[in-house]
Amino acid sequence: MHPKVLTIPPHRAFADALAAGLIARHGRGEAGLARGIVLIPNNRAARAIQDAFVRRSDGGLLLPRLVPVGDPELDERIGGMFEPLGETPIPPAIEPARRLMLMGALVQRHRGCDAAEALRLAADLARTLDQLLIEEVDPARLSTFAAELPELSIHWQKSLSQLQLILADWPALLKESGRIDLAQRRNLLLDAVARRWRECPPAGFVCAAGITTAAPAVARLLGTVARLPEGMVVLPGLDLALPRAEWEALGPHEPDEETGRRPPSIETHPQFQLKLLLDRMSVGRGEVERWRWGAKSLWGSDAPAARSRAIAHAMAPARFTEKWQRLAPAERRLTGVRGLELADPAEEAQAIALALREALEEPGRTAALVTPDRALARRVSAHLKRWGIEADDSAGRPLSQTPPGTLLLAAANAAAERFAPVALLALLKHPLVMAQGDRLGWLDGARLLDRMLRGPRPAAGLDGIAAFLAPDGGRDGDLREAAAGWWSDAMKLLRPLEKVADSEASLADLLGAVREAASALAGAAAWSGPAGRAAAETLAEHEAAAGEGPERMQAAQLPALLEALLAEAAVRPPYGQHPRLFIWGLIEARLQHADLLVLSGLNEGTWPALPAPDPWLAPRLRADLGLPSLERRIGLAAHDFASSLGAPRVLVTRARRDARAPAIASRFWLRLEAMTGGLTRSPMLRSWARAIDRPAGEPVPASRPAPAPDPAQRPRTISVTEVDRLKADPYAFYARKMLALMALDPVDADPTPAWRGSAVHDVLEAWMKEDECDPAKLRARADALLDSQAAHPLMRALWQPLLTEAIDFIADQVEANQKEGRRPLAAETWGAIDIAGVRLGGKFDRIDRMAGGGLAIVDYKTGQPPAKKAVGAGYSLQLGLLGLIAERGGFPQIEGAAACFEYWSLARCPSGERAGRRGFVSSPIGGRNDLDAAEFTDLAAVHFIAAAEAWLTGAEPFTAKLHPEYAPYGDYDQLMRRDEWYGREG
Repeated sequence: MHPKVLTIPPHRAFADALAAGLIARHGRGEAGLARGIVLIPNNRAARAIQDAFVRRSDGGLLLPRLVPVGDPELDERIGGMFEPLGETPIPPAIEPARRLMLMGALVQRHRGCDAAEALRLAADLARTLDQLLIEEVDPARLSTFAAELPELSIHWQKSLSQLQLILADWPALLKESGRIDLAQRRNLLLDAVARRWRECPPAGFVCAAGITTAAPAVARLLGTVARLPEGMVVLPGLDLALPRAEWEALGPHEPDEETGRRPPSIETHPQFQLKLLLDRMSVGRGEVERWRWGAKSLWGSDAPAARSRAIAHAMAPARFTEKWQRLAPAERRLTGVRGLELADPAEEAQAIALALREALEEPGRTAALVTPDRALARRVSAHLKRWGIEADDSAGRPLSQTPPGTLLLAAANAAAERFAPVALLALLKHPLVMAQGDRLGWLDGARLLDRMLRGPRPAAGLDGIAAFLAPDGGRDGDLREAAAGWWSDAMKLLRPLEKVADSEASLADLLGAVREAASALAGAAAWSGPAGRAAAETLAEHEAAAGEGPERMQAAQLPALLEALLAEAAVRPPYGQHPRLFIWGLIEARLQHADLLVLSGLNEGTWPALPAPDPWLAPRLRADLGLPSLERRIGLAAHDFASSLGAPRVLVTRARRDARAPAIASRFWLRLEAMTGGLTRSPMLRSWARAIDRPAGEPVPASRPAPAPDPAQRPRTISVTEVDRLKADPYAFYARKMLALMALDPVDADPTPAWRGSAVHDVLEAWMKEDECDPAKLRARADALLDSQAAHPLMRALWQPLLTEAIDFIADQVEANQKEGRRPLAAETWGAIDIAGVRLGGKFDRIDRMAGGGLAIVDYKTGQPPAKKAVGAGYSLQLGLLGLIAERGGFPQIEGAAACFEYWSLARCPSGERAGRRGFVSSPIGGRNDLDAAEFTDLAAVHFIAAAEAWLTGAEPFTAKLHPEYAPYGDYDQLMRRDEWYGREG
């Protein structure tokens, strides 16, 4: 029988044209359509075709049965209506989760890798095996090819050897479970249906529509359908006008008589897959007819037929593109197609949202975004919400990016990092945690914990954090106590994760711990809604099958593995989104058009995507086995792109750079530009995108802040360490002292110089008060400091040699001082005096009694000592002010005047000398700054009194960055909006 094969060209909306034709051919009578069967490629195509029938119906309409054949590219199951009756029962397909685990166990046994790597390789192995089954290649042929290709590299020979062993064991595992592979079951099922229909054709019509898969079993079924009395096959976008030379050049070609190898096919061409399908159906292109029916939308009709011809020219094989020079201008013109290049993805998303929003201004007009870039799609969706538009994103979101999915990943990360602060706080602050309980109270406690965990990391584990939060009588004692009380209850909910965090466990135990923790923290909120149900099902499937998977694994390997498992599941929104605005992935866009179609993300690596590597089969082996090349997906992407170009109005966009670097324009974009001489642009959209968030009028930078509160409101107390800040950056002093705004350390920060200085000061204080400055005991205290801190090991390794040198210097120097009659008096003691109408206070690091009776004031510096220039300018006078307090009796039990001021620097010198050196303001052995002790004390008093009278008791404004050369810290730069005025004002 002559095969009935037709095609709908790209300039017609496939689903609408199909519905129009089927209604015209079979819509007579009440049940004309209902008696028919329409075979569709996958479940996602069903909605597009259903909607097309609804648009074409004038009232009630009984639809034909829509039966998916199970797209091998999507690993979909065949529709339940497709099960043949009266045939030998076909074993059920093995569950995907169980299949992954069994393959993972095989990979681990033969490859000797850890569990996480075994499961990653098992996923690639499953895809390779599916391709062998889909293309009906006997895995036993691998051994033949291995013997015939000794020139394969050692890597590929080893990989092939392992693959043979795994595939030799796999059938026995399947037989033992009573299951078969899904791809094999699809082949058997399709062949059974084809055989039954050949023997007993269905009573109604059978139409295979939109199927482009060239798998042998699918091709045999379509060949049968095309030859049924009431059967037809309708292909999308088959180019009937493509010159014969170009058509034949696509391949596949016959093997070469001399070498026996096939010349390479042009698998990246959009027509290759359709040509391969026709060859396997035993149908010539000349036997294919053009579909007569078109589609009319509320806004207009299909694009002109010239569009399909121009698309075909643009997508010509590379060696035939010379014909572009001979084409008439009308044949090269893509009327209705515009291009738009934007600066970056943010601007691209904004422009797309404006284009879609503009389309909705016309009643009944539809618009859709088509892109494989899901990040771009989410950005556009977010922009549309500013107008209250909820776009119908039929491609959905990966489960790993939904709230339930991120909750599971946060729990896995917390266990993997042994409750490190960042991972722990991310889990505790997750939106679903305590969503159905006292959410506000929970967040108050989490914020308290956040405050306490800022700075270097505490000891690992739940109990390590509890010990860290134990009240220590410090400045934050009340906050620490409140945080410790909240943590004692919160940590009970995290115990399931603690059981698996510190040792190896089975994958089932790891997944079970994540599930228990999610339930304890979020309750029913973790498992409700479409995303929650998908999370529960995914976790349950893999937890149940995990017992057959790889052996024990570390918790640190779980996050990456769990993210891969969750990313495989897509969560699609329910109905009820905007009826005229859509966001489609490439699969959803294959069979439908909108009045305006925006094709976005036209950069190489995005559209088309980079081919995924096959770690099991070398490219040479794939070619000799007859498997699709890794680049065949580029051909499918090219077909999707060519089909989408057929919409009535098309906007093609790309960003010139991505988040990291300049982007390379897609080969599809470059073809359109080259053939047309440059696509017509839409400059207004770019202007709108840049203007929509631009403030009205010219920007007015902020002026330099200089608040001047009433003198009565100004502080009357100040410490010696705040005097430099007051003089150099009065605004920073105002923000810290009057506004009480304190900079917070980052969470889980590496030890800063300030933290290291505080730690050293604590050691030296304890050495003074408990060991009476015994030089023999100082090294042990320093070693204990390094061992007790939870700083990064690399930080400890880098800091330890320097600290050891500095500590040895201090011990040696104190021992030498004691031999000269100098002895330490006190350490870390606070004192204060009244001067210039304010209370000046400060704490010295150490004070020694010199042999002559005078005082030596010592300041430990983990950095470099102050420069002579700074002291001469009236800065870095902290030691002089401490001497002033001592001279006036401000320190308890300390009497006398300062005779020596010393900086004991624990840093290495710029010249590279050993750590530990002294810098003197004045001392018995010489003056560094040409000042004796009395002069230095007087100098400090003069400068302080002037500063106090200006800013503390006077009305001088607190000007920002008054002397920036002595104000190196930027804690308040953002508050003062420094970048807006710095350099513009004097």
